[in-house]
This record gives sequence, C-alpha cells and structure tokens, in this order.
Amino acid sequence: MLSQILDWIAAHPGTTGVAVIASLGLAVIYAALIFVAIGRMSPDYFVRDEVRMDTWRQRHPVLRWIGFLIKNLLGVILVLMGLAMLVLPGQGVLTLLIGISLLDFPGKRKLEKKIVRAPTVHRAIDAIRRRAGQPPLLLPEKNQDLGDDARRNESSIPPQN
Repeated sequence: MLSQILDWIAAHPGTTGVAVIASLGLAVIYAALIFVAIGRMSPDYFVRDEVRMDTWRQRHPVLRWIGFLIKNLLGVILVLMGLAMLVLPGQGVLTLLIGISLLDFPGKRKLEKKIVRAPTVHRAIDAIRRRAGQPPLLLPEKNQDLGDDARRNESSIPPQN
C-alpha cells in the first residue's frame, strides 16, 4: 500500500507539489486565525455563563438562523480538522476547542471547561495570549460547572449513611 502511494506521488509531481504548497499555506493561515481568535477571546470567557446582548442572537430571525447554520457548519469542520490534527501536524486540541465553542449542543460549556482545564491546553492558550499582549485566561473552579440551582440542590441533599 505504501509503495503504491509513493509510486503515485512519483508519477504526479505537479499535483503533489500543489497539494504540499496548499497544505502549508492553509497551515500558516490557520495558525494565524487561531492566534487571532485566542488573542481576542475575553480572559473571563470560560468563567462567565451569560450571553452578551450584542451577539448575533439578537438579530432578525432569518439572520439568526443563517448565522446559526454557518456557525455550526464551521464548528463541525473545525472539530473534524482538530480530530485529524490529533494524528497529523497541527494544533489539534486547540482546533477542537475552537470548533466546539462554535457548536450548539447540550453540555457544551461543561465540555469546553473540562478541555481548557487540561494543563497543556491552558499553557498553550496562555502562551498565545502572552504573545498577543493579552492577560492570561481565567479558569473556572471545578464546582462552577454546576449551575447555581444545581449547586444549591447538591448542598441541600443530606449525606447517605
């Protein structure tokens, strides 16, 4: 199988060259986009739970629906790219995190917070933010994943003997 792939590459040097150059170009563009996205992220993004009022969610219903579709489609693409980058060159975990942040699904915030708490991910994000001249990312406390009601209910449950 490997020899067939190498034979195809040798037989198609122009196509291979274009693919390599396009791949490198996209990697550079993507690295710049990750740098900008993480650099512009509010340091308390993972600590606060409320939605800002100036977001696209406050727009006309048709625009809101189009924005929802585009945002989720881009999120799916980034999640798939991130999964591929776990075994290929690239910032796989950061790409996954950005992709997940664009998707809308139940439990999203909890998953985001779990990923960003990983020491290697947090260090990578803070290094990018430092280069962008931004303050470090604030991490939520473990019990902050539960909502206020859940925390109240959890504390009012008597211990089992």
